[in-house]
Amino acid sequence: MPVVRFRLSDLKSTKASGASIAALVAGALGLAALTMSSVSFAQNIRGSATGPTTAKGYDHPDQFIHLKPVKPADNMYPVIAHSEQEQQARGKLADLERKTGKKPNLIVFLLDDVAWTDPGFNGGGIAVGNETPTMDKLANEGLNLTSAYSTPSCSPSRATIMTGQNPLHHGILRPPMYGEPGGLDGAITLPSILKKLGYVTRGAGKWHMGENRGSLPQNVGYDDYLGFLSVSDEYTEWRDQYFEPEIALSPSRFKMMEEAPFSHYEVHCTPTNTEQCENLKLIDLAYIKDLDKRWMDYSVDFIKQMKDSKQPFFLYHATRGCHFDNYPSDEWAGKSRARTVYSDCLVHMDYVLAQLVKALEDTGQLENTLILLTSDNGPECEIPPHGRTLFRGCKGSSWEGGVRVPTFAYWKGMIKPRRSEGLFDQADILPTFVSLAGKPGAQLAEFFPKTTYVDGVDQSGLLLADNGESARRERIYTLNQYFAMIRIDEFKYIWTAEIENGFFQKGDWGGFSGPIAVDTGGAVMVNLYTNPKEDVSTGLRHLPMGVPLAGAAASYIKDLVKYPPQFKIGVLNNNPPIYNLLPKVKDAIERFQQDQEEKYPRHQ
Repeated sequence: MPVVRFRLSDLKSTKASGASIAALVAGALGLAALTMSSVSFAQNIRGSATGPTTAKGYDHPDQFIHLKPVKPADNMYPVIAHSEQEQQARGKLADLERKTGKKPNLIVFLLDDVAWTDPGFNGGGIAVGNETPTMDKLANEGLNLTSAYSTPSCSPSRATIMTGQNPLHHGILRPPMYGEPGGLDGAITLPSILKKLGYVTRGAGKWHMGENRGSLPQNVGYDDYLGFLSVSDEYTEWRDQYFEPEIALSPSRFKMMEEAPFSHYEVHCTPTNTEQCENLKLIDLAYIKDLDKRWMDYSVDFIKQMKDSKQPFFLYHATRGCHFDNYPSDEWAGKSRARTVYSDCLVHMDYVLAQLVKALEDTGQLENTLILLTSDNGPECEIPPHGRTLFRGCKGSSWEGGVRVPTFAYWKGMIKPRRSEGLFDQADILPTFVSLAGKPGAQLAEFFPKTTYVDGVDQSGLLLADNGESARRERIYTLNQYFAMIRIDEFKYIWTAEIENGFFQKGDWGGFSGPIAVDTGGAVMVNLYTNPKEDVSTGLRHLPMGVPLAGAAASYIKDLVKYPPQFKIGVLNNNPPIYNLLPKVKDAIERFQQDQEEKYPRHQ
């Protein structure tokens, strides 16, 4: 093999421009290429068997599989840092605070069982029989997050919003029903942190994060809360002779339900009584119709009360609608084009949101208030009528239909109108809101002990920078007690999943009525852009993308080993997840994780 050499003295003796020197080097390299091309120079490194391609290709925003995220602290989820957009976000916040004299107001507007395709801003709305003009306007004038995620069911999602943790770390793996023990008890919550930062905290609507003393709203950071402690069907289904005649038409069984130790009332909760909430009116088949109007009036009154306050506020408004059983009032029955109780409810919820926005406008607070709308999970598919999604699966599953939810952030004058495919998890709400309140990034760790793991990341840059990208590289999917799936970019790797019609082939079935497969053949991966229905595996063909996903999963399993899961409200199951089989598999996990990080580094 010929070797091409030139001496440094050749360059020194060349009394010419840099271009001449470059020509000398190029000539030498050209000679080498001419003599060595058949031996050591690749002829077709990118293209097809018929020849190389001349297409340069493109990179796109929010695609980070090639990047290495870094943990802000050991007990915090790793992030993709975007220093310029984070500086832009801080600058906009500082300008607004100088103008208003206080930190921004923060609102979470949480819908119940509303699916990704139900509102108009994601293609539903009038096309499926329920116009949502207010939601559409705010989403189109704000940031529509097209890849935003909940957990598979309502209580885990609500606790994730409150704690910044996914269910494996906050421990509420499923909804507590009919007075079951367990809940937020002892958790550090978003309202408790915001209170320390000078916020007035108010909540209205569905709670469903525990009825025991330590889990009551007034004991986890709320100055005031009006709502109910459980879920719609708990108050209604056993009273309705059409839905459950076996109870409604049996005096002894009906009495058993009346005397059962769970809350039957709308409640008012304040720190003046930390032992219990005040019972207001019994929730029956008539009063259930009035709850969303009462809670709307309550939140509107609060917004008006805060008009001249020197303190900012946090409002958590969790609607009753549109969880079954939906009993529309006369004002809303038949109001939707579809004229179903579900669509009538969704039209009503759009009106509720409109009244909150109007109150902000009327009191001059709209420009200093972030409104984040989301849903606690995808459509409940076992009791029609219900929501609709273009993705596979329903509430109770970790398929996209069960957990990808309609979400937007609206902030007049602060958020540029756009759509983003950046990954966003409801766990991100706590770090983001705390950041907007003045404690960005790693400063969140000040509020948590080092033994508590925070799964959310600060997304203030995504929201506020003009073309902000997500700070999240990966999205962790949980299902009951399992770490089930992981997504990076458009790729989703799956090893635990619900088989929707695995037991029952007749009637309506959804995420709560199918068996769960806890193991796969090892190459189950889908491309969510080409296959949003998740019915074709691309694992074998696209292993170069699958291996980094497996490496990221191994890193998170290592975090689960170091920061073990909690099981406050669990699920009966015969198959413990891998991180509960320690110490037998600990060494194997560490060896696998080390090997993966060497090949596909994830974080330091």
